[in-house]
Amino acid sequence: MDVVSIGETMVLFSPNQNGQLRYAKDFTSRIAGAETNTLIGLAKLGYQTGWISKVGEDELGKRIINSVRGEGVDTSFVQEYANAATGLFLKEQTTANNARVIYYRNNSAASQMTPADIEEDYLAKAKILYITGITPALSSSCRETIFYAVDLARRNGLKIVFDPNIRKTLLDEKNGKEMLKELIAKSDIVLPGISEGEYLFETKDCQEIAQKCKRLGAKAAIVKLGENGAYYSTANKSGFAEPFAVEKVIDPIGAGDGFAAGVLSGILDNLSIYESARRGCAIGSMVTLVNGDIEGLPDKKLLQEYMSSTVKEDVIR
Repeated sequence: MDVVSIGETMVLFSPNQNGQLRYAKDFTSRIAGAETNTLIGLAKLGYQTGWISKVGEDELGKRIINSVRGEGVDTSFVQEYANAATGLFLKEQTTANNARVIYYRNNSAASQMTPADIEEDYLAKAKILYITGITPALSSSCRETIFYAVDLARRNGLKIVFDPNIRKTLLDEKNGKEMLKELIAKSDIVLPGISEGEYLFETKDCQEIAQKCKRLGAKAAIVKLGENGAYYSTANKSGFAEPFAVEKVIDPIGAGDGFAAGVLSGILDNLSIYESARRGCAIGSMVTLVNGDIEGLPDKKLLQEYMSSTVKEDVIR
């Protein structure tokens, strides 16, 4: 196993026409989850990935398991839970430029995860534990689960990669920041964005964000800069990974998850932190060119072709 992750995946329902939801009659549905987006991205690149979670013992839960498993992710530690439903959310596109998302995830099956759901032998087989800040914010038991998994990963020599992926509506205003900082302190590599750095450290300066992550205890930080690429910093190396130009963004949702897949694949291939960040930038930009969270995730051949054709003047590092 290369990468294991823990988190909630839900079903998204989107109206087929713009306007208020009260007038919507036809919907398109798809699965959506930050952790599974990244795991699917890695599976498409040829890596072995595993997902730990709970879904309801319902049709939406079965759809999620079938879909994620169908993309090549191991789902043997995803439980169908009879006492809670699978989470779902709705997207309301009132105008072409104005959208909002309504979540129905309170007390969902995934929010019922506990440390007992983590099998140490399964986790120990992996090289990397990938976590986000979403899962520990779902419930107190989910928080305990993530910290337990991190401690097991550290005990078994796994590399821990953490994407804060902040959801302010889920976080407790008083303790949310401290929880995320605790996870940064326990991580090897942190993948914050500028807005997340501002939330955690009250600064938009990418170099300062990276430095503060390292001061907390992280060995390295790669700060996502969107259309401007990424900034990386380790104990003895720092710099910028150039972006891949995108003429027209079709759908930005899932770009950060694609970025994480690129970085993780670089780590697994023993690439430098610069090369890993560049791969993250490439996949993140590819995701924005296609509607949907996972539809734009490439296999290795497509990724290599994209990186070769997009880069005009590469920098040797």
